[in-house]
Amino acid sequence: MCLIFLNLFCLFVASAAQKRGSIEEFLSRPIPNEAHELTGNALVEYVNKRQQFFQTEISSLTSSDHKARLMSEEYLTQPNLNRNELMTGLLDVEIPENFDAREKWSQCDSIRTIRDQSHCGSCWAVSAAETMSDRTCIHSDGKINVGLSATDILSCCGTTCGRGCRGGYPIEAWRYFMLHGVCTGGHYAEKDVCKPYAFHPCGHHRNEIYYGECPKEIFPTPQCTQSCQAGYASDYEDDKIYGKSAYALPNNEKAIQREIMTNGPVQAAFMVYEDFSRYRSGIYVHTAGRREGGHAVKLIGWGVDDDGNKYWLAANSWNSDWGENGYFRIVRGVDHCGIESAVVAGMPDV
Repeated sequence: MCLIFLNLFCLFVASAAQKRGSIEEFLSRPIPNEAHELTGNALVEYVNKRQQFFQTEISSLTSSDHKARLMSEEYLTQPNLNRNELMTGLLDVEIPENFDAREKWSQCDSIRTIRDQSHCGSCWAVSAAETMSDRTCIHSDGKINVGLSATDILSCCGTTCGRGCRGGYPIEAWRYFMLHGVCTGGHYAEKDVCKPYAFHPCGHHRNEIYYGECPKEIFPTPQCTQSCQAGYASDYEDDKIYGKSAYALPNNEKAIQREIMTNGPVQAAFMVYEDFSRYRSGIYVHTAGRREGGHAVKLIGWGVDDDGNKYWLAANSWNSDWGENGYFRIVRGVDHCGIESAVVAGMPDV
């Protein structure tokens, strides 16, 4: 026991001494073995003392709560891509230092919308529906400004996509969009859509209705229904929007940037550690904590901070209370936690 406390004390002393410097320099240092085992408040204190790039916060959520929002690591791979699904060419556009899809396509409401996936590992379906919604608006010149249904993808893609609330392959969601189409959807209990989100936000959130606490286990994957909610004006099949392509981007920073600024946000999957789950603000760089699982999010832009550190700008699906009003920044250009190695997108048929 004394040895454990001595090791932790040494970690905190070392963290205070090593706090300054660039992200590149920080990443060149190995993470101490003891830091991998930190959790809860000890992890938050250590992370905030060791580096200045991002801040974590104390939360009532447990590691089990965090894992309920993640997917199995197996879904971080790209399954059975054919040649047509590999986007190998680089678009010939000049890349600005900073870019934000919310500003370029300000007419598209979905790009500014943060969803709440609740106690279900549906990130792969939620971030896919978000990105499909954005691109549908962008490529229809704002004429189709709707949200598409994560529930439709989550419940109806079946084992082709994965295991529902336990995870799925993002690229398969885009293939489903091409073959079967996706109806309109959005938040839990939303009225003017075909299929609102299946699960209520759990726990207390600022400026949001309290529906109850999170269950001990993840929500079961909802059953697929071929109909819209009662009172919705349109037929399920008539409500659908289809995709016309699905593809994976190369692990190439510039290729991802050009794709975003030309065609809209993209979907990215990466590995999550506990320090990310406790992220509050800044440019995330993995510092301590155990691996918790895979996650999928929407990349909407990039930038450079005042110290010259490059980052991706991403929308999460853990409610707008989390992070920077639902968004986060993560170090760019080094495939940190795999953020650049499993990027997918597609084009809508509009």
